[in-house]
Amino acid sequence: MELQYCINHMPESSDKNLPIMSVEQVQKARTFHRSFPQYSETPLADLKNMSAYLGLGEVKVKDESYRFGLNAFKVLGGSYAMGKYIAQQTGRDISELPYDVLTSDKLRREFGQATFFSATDGNHGRGVAWAAKRLGQKAVIRMPKGTTQRRLDNIRAEGAEVTIEELNYDDCVRMAAAEAAKTEHGVIVQDTAWEGYEDIPSWIMQGYGTMASEADEEFGGRPTHIFVQAGVGSLAGAVTGYFVNRYKENPPIITVVETSDAACLYKGAVAGDGKVRKVGGDMLSIMAGLNCGEPNITSWDILRNHVTCFISAEDSVARRGMRMLGCPVKGDAQVVSGESGAASFGALATIMLQEDFRQLRNQLGLNENSKVLCFSTEGDTDPERYKRIVWEGQDR
Repeated sequence: MELQYCINHMPESSDKNLPIMSVEQVQKARTFHRSFPQYSETPLADLKNMSAYLGLGEVKVKDESYRFGLNAFKVLGGSYAMGKYIAQQTGRDISELPYDVLTSDKLRREFGQATFFSATDGNHGRGVAWAAKRLGQKAVIRMPKGTTQRRLDNIRAEGAEVTIEELNYDDCVRMAAAEAAKTEHGVIVQDTAWEGYEDIPSWIMQGYGTMASEADEEFGGRPTHIFVQAGVGSLAGAVTGYFVNRYKENPPIITVVETSDAACLYKGAVAGDGKVRKVGGDMLSIMAGLNCGEPNITSWDILRNHVTCFISAEDSVARRGMRMLGCPVKGDAQVVSGESGAASFGALATIMLQEDFRQLRNQLGLNENSKVLCFSTEGDTDPERYKRIVWEGQDR
């Protein structure tokens, strides 16, 4: 079966992390991003004809291929976390550090120069490198084995030191953290949280909230359902946290989609006790951005309390999403969506089109009255792979 699912029956926690994604906190992040000269809202594609084909009332897809010219949403988190860190170190509130202040010679003299370390499959590291270059800082990026040369080149073009290591993603995170600890004014900027490292991942999640807030305004009313993909779960936790805070009395039904190679959140839901589960070993899925086997503990706390369904998806689900968005029903907008970007829509389409998932459709209440929001988190960040999959019908 192309995907496995688990309806959430985990016991709820005290929900101490939900306020991280309050509407007020997200508004601060959005104000920060609006100060960048490169900022503009990314489009929300209204797939009216596709929704009718799938038997749904509405399907709208947030298209992050237009974000800051970087073809992916990740820069929102890295840039905001760097801004928050500099604010903290200089005794300011982030509202006092818009782009023109952050890039000023005066602040550079006051703060100096930090080296921001990160591990990435491509998009997060590119965003960190892009922000560091513009803010006059340094960036060092470590990438896991299997990373494509194009994604490394994209990061190197932003002036960062970058290498591909013979390690999986989670081990690259540990490597980058260790290097940062040994470097004078070194800072690890990672969107996964662990005990003792929680502030920066929370700031990254708040940065992602800009995308959620935009989508909320563009949607034109409350979505009944949200499908969102997950690696470590920071994006999923950010989207879930924002919409639960935004619609306190009647939040959308939220489904989280992972690659089956690294389905740590799904495995946690299956276990049912609310405890974190980890996945190790090689992760070969084409959904490179989701090949993360160790959850962000801050985000997990939000997800276990508010997500209705966790999905573990095979690569064929992502390929279906890429092809259907790239070659839409006539009259709908095209969305060029990469392997990780298409995961959420691919899962939605699979559920709606295959008879095997009739029961899940009923459990989630997906029908002709449903108004569904999906997130395409990246465009063709590896154009050659995108062409092989979408144009040539290959698997990877």
